[in-house]
Amino acid sequence: MIHTVEKRDGRIVGYNEEKIKAAIRKAMLATELGEDESLIQKISDRIGMNGEERMTVEDIQDRVEFELMKSSRKDVAKRYIAYRDKRSIARKAKTRDMFLEIINAKNNDITRENANMNTDSPAGMMMKFSTETTKPFVDDYLLSAEAKDAVKNNYIHIHDKDYYPTKSLTCVQHPLDRILQNGFVAGHGESRPAKRIETASVIACISMETAQNEMHGGQAIPAFDFYLAPYVRSSYIEEIKNLEDLTGQDLKELYDIEIKDFLKKELDGLDGKERMMQHAINKTVGRVHQAMEAFIHNMNTIHSRGGNQVVFSSVNYGTDTSAEGRCVIRELLNSTYEGVGNGATAIFPIQIWKKKRGVSYLPEDPNYDLYRLACKVSARRFFPNFLNLDATFNQNDDWKENDPKRYVHEVATMGCRTRVFENRFGEKTSIGRGNLSFTTINIVRIALEVMNIEDSQRRIDKFFEKLDNVLEITAKQLDDRYQFQKTALAKQFPLLMGSLWNHASLLKPTDSIEKVINQGTLGIGFIGLAEALIALTGKHHGESEEAQKLGIQIVSYMRDRANDFSNRYSHNYSILATPAEGLSGKFTKVDRKTFGEIPGVTDKNYYTNSNHLPVYYHCSPRHKAKIEAPYHDLTRGGHIFYVEIDGDATHNEEAIMQIVDLMDKYNIGYGSVNHNRNHCPHCGYENADKNQSACPKCGSQFETIQRITGYLVGTTDRWNSGKLAELHDRVVHDHE
Repeated sequence: MIHTVEKRDGRIVGYNEEKIKAAIRKAMLATELGEDESLIQKISDRIGMNGEERMTVEDIQDRVEFELMKSSRKDVAKRYIAYRDKRSIARKAKTRDMFLEIINAKNNDITRENANMNTDSPAGMMMKFSTETTKPFVDDYLLSAEAKDAVKNNYIHIHDKDYYPTKSLTCVQHPLDRILQNGFVAGHGESRPAKRIETASVIACISMETAQNEMHGGQAIPAFDFYLAPYVRSSYIEEIKNLEDLTGQDLKELYDIEIKDFLKKELDGLDGKERMMQHAINKTVGRVHQAMEAFIHNMNTIHSRGGNQVVFSSVNYGTDTSAEGRCVIRELLNSTYEGVGNGATAIFPIQIWKKKRGVSYLPEDPNYDLYRLACKVSARRFFPNFLNLDATFNQNDDWKENDPKRYVHEVATMGCRTRVFENRFGEKTSIGRGNLSFTTINIVRIALEVMNIEDSQRRIDKFFEKLDNVLEITAKQLDDRYQFQKTALAKQFPLLMGSLWNHASLLKPTDSIEKVINQGTLGIGFIGLAEALIALTGKHHGESEEAQKLGIQIVSYMRDRANDFSNRYSHNYSILATPAEGLSGKFTKVDRKTFGEIPGVTDKNYYTNSNHLPVYYHCSPRHKAKIEAPYHDLTRGGHIFYVEIDGDATHNEEAIMQIVDLMDKYNIGYGSVNHNRNHCPHCGYENADKNQSACPKCGSQFETIQRITGYLVGTTDRWNSGKLAELHDRVVHDHE
């Protein structure tokens, strides 16, 4: 006798004979003789009584066919078989249509989910085939029923769901010194320790490329200047040794001589060892410049993830005040300013200037000259972004000015905004750690469900009640994914678990990664605070003090619950100001279909990223900073503040410095400046004219650099409809 049925998606449900009866009846009604209730009951009884205790849907349907073929109603059997075939084709049709769109390089939101991925290439197509067929597997076999319902009902979005079965982690801040000093083995290749700046530069690239193929998120170097500084000195010593070989002199006293700054100077007027030292410095600076050029070039051309995507890379720098560290910073900035190829702006790595009083911000600071250079470069090339180490939540009591390894105690970030610093299970640092996974909550959906409650207090109370329920589901889903991730073996991630992740070097290849991954974070993200506030109060947080007060209350509540979850599940939960790209329009489409077009809420093709003011809202940079600043302390999983400026910024580094000043004044953690930049790929001509699409010199079509979430793209051809709509709505933040 049949008791349970195994469905096609693997779920086990109770046997229900009414479903068999309904299917046979439907087939009978499609014939001339119509239905025969007694035959329906007879076949149903025979299958139910003679079947095994648990049967699959397909086995049961096979028996229905067999019983119908044995009966006098062969006509019904034919209809039933045709019905089954039609249902089978229908189940496959969605996958077929999706595959055809990928095959035919259709420009839609499936193929344009990630602007950094070329899904038109064979490798990109294979990636999308894999992605779109893996997600249903995750839904059916790896998610709890509660989490699956939350996804289905548009309450949450599980990021990188296609990578879920791989057990991979999201991102990591590379402790590059471990690799440069010790070399590494990853897969089929190995690297020896670096001895000169050129090698160090290449190993930095290889480290990020290799780790990118072991993870599903970005790769960052937290202290690029500190890590590469020793190889400036070793390259300088190499140049001195070349002079020894050339002249036959003993110049060992110049090896470790104090050098105030590595700057190229004319040799005229110099003689003896002073001339030789300056010659070696000049040669070294040239080598560092070429190494930085190569680094930037490689990060824009080396492909990862099956060859369809460049490495999503970031580098943090700015606080090494040694002559060698300053040389690395200066030449990286100079190379960035010059551009790649025919003077184009480099898309990667995302560069992040670490701003700190006493080090790299005020005129009396040792790296102030480099800070001004960074602002000049950002005015032309969008990068570097600016990380505020002086923000109260970015400080570390263990940081000491004279500590040669003070960078260990400095926060670093991923270019898109992901931040990892606080740690319940080890040292407070960004290095050797990263995000494990994150899931975003659609707070607009929750607000829409309660917006018609007339009593305002009851409306807000109901919102928080529903939010709390979704937070519980999200925290449990993230823990479920963690429990799955921790079963991975160290050998599955040879570089990550061999050299990069903190304490992972203690693992044997066949050990699970459980002992070490709790150093990472689990991110609870959110999207659409502005739209949620409009639904709840009629205005967003830039327009109304009441809305701003409620916005801070909402995100504070999420932060407090994340702390509760950290205690309950023993993880590093954090709240993330989600950088929505592929997600930008997904939530909105579903909510508009359910609730209709509501002004200010569902009337656009996107929801506003996290806690940002809407891109269409006209205000000054100061007002934007004042409103968004309080959310940075609450979103320690990651955040970003950006300002849109008008005109040609290339000769206006002061405009960039004013934005950094706002960050300093309002306790903002991380920020960047957006502006318009046209580049001609044919002749290299550039300008900032928004009304020009073609080069006035040679007539070639301009490439226009745009920032999509935290990174740049040189074309909007790969942007999805939601992000294109958002781009169209962006307005300049005018000065007061």
